[in-house]
Amino acid sequence: MANNLDSRIARFAREVAKYPAERKQSAVMACLAIVQQEQGYIDDAATRQIADYLAISVMAVHEVTTFYNMYNQSPVGKFKLNVCTNLPCQLREGVDTLKYLEKVLGVSVGETTKDGMFTLQQSECLGACADSPVMLVNDRSMCSFMTKDRIDSLIAGLRETGGK
Repeated sequence: MANNLDSRIARFAREVAKYPAERKQSAVMACLAIVQQEQGYIDDAATRQIADYLAISVMAVHEVTTFYNMYNQSPVGKFKLNVCTNLPCQLREGVDTLKYLEKVLGVSVGETTKDGMFTLQQSECLGACADSPVMLVNDRSMCSFMTKDRIDSLIAGLRETGGK
């Protein structure tokens, strides 16, 4: 455990070094990303660790964690599916896409499938309004023009890879 903690602190230090000393709190997102990468979500202990390291309040770290959809505050499935339901996407079937995924996966928004493969989330603008309805897989892969057929293919492909 100490090795993991030492490694994490070393990674924090590399990020903090990119900023002027009086602005080290600017590394909060980078530190959150490190924790997310290591453990998959940001728990209270990690929030405190980041706050202590950056000499900022726990609330300041928590505000960033809860503001951005990319930070998980609890464990998620191997595949986190974010569906945009902001107004432009609503006008182009975004809500229907979300409801279809709930049906296909057998979960409600915010839940993870029993097999631990998928967590379904609703999100605000993903910045691809012209491509709606859109989804973001694992905060990295944008999926555009998500028809039922495209959703079915995506889910089948993700199940087949099993997170490999």
